Amino acid sequence: MSNDQHDKEEDEEIILASKSQLKRESHALQTLGEELVELPAAKLAKIPMPEELADAVALARKIKARGGRKRQLQYIGKVMRKIDPAPVQQALEGLKVNSARETARLHKLEQWRDRLVSEGDEALAELLQAFPGADRQHLRQLMRNAQRESKQSKPPKSARELFRYLRELE
Repeated sequence: MSNDQHDKEEDEEIILASKSQLKRESHALQTLGEELVELPAAKLAKIPMPEELADAVALARKIKARGGRKRQLQYIGKVMRKIDPAPVQQALEGLKVNSARETARLHKLEQWRDRLVSEGDEALAELLQAFPGADRQHLRQLMRNAQRESKQSKPPKSARELFRYLRELE
């Protein structure tokens, strides 16, 4: 194979990305930028990004006008095309995974609380096996108060306290 033929094949490989593909990639980067704009400030601070992108995201968060915000999001997409978006994407995925874990943990604690209130001593025995350092008397008191509030259709103050205590155990 001659050098000319080899160079043509390399050029063809580079050009293979169609205009549609480039648009899809551009929209994906813009969507990634929108996710950054929607993040709470504490989570956004954990995302590593170049200063230009951080400034563009900060500005987009301030803009309330729909048209201006849309233009700023497009600008964020343009900035994202200039940088390597992989670190930003990985950090964002990491936040999503951590958020999902935290949600699952809280659901598990809610289930423990509900079981303690509805099942009583059987659930308490299981909980004490799972968390040997738990204060049995304090748990029983919270359970009784939560059960009483539930029967009397009062606000679940003790159930909330029970949940807080369970959260501290983990």
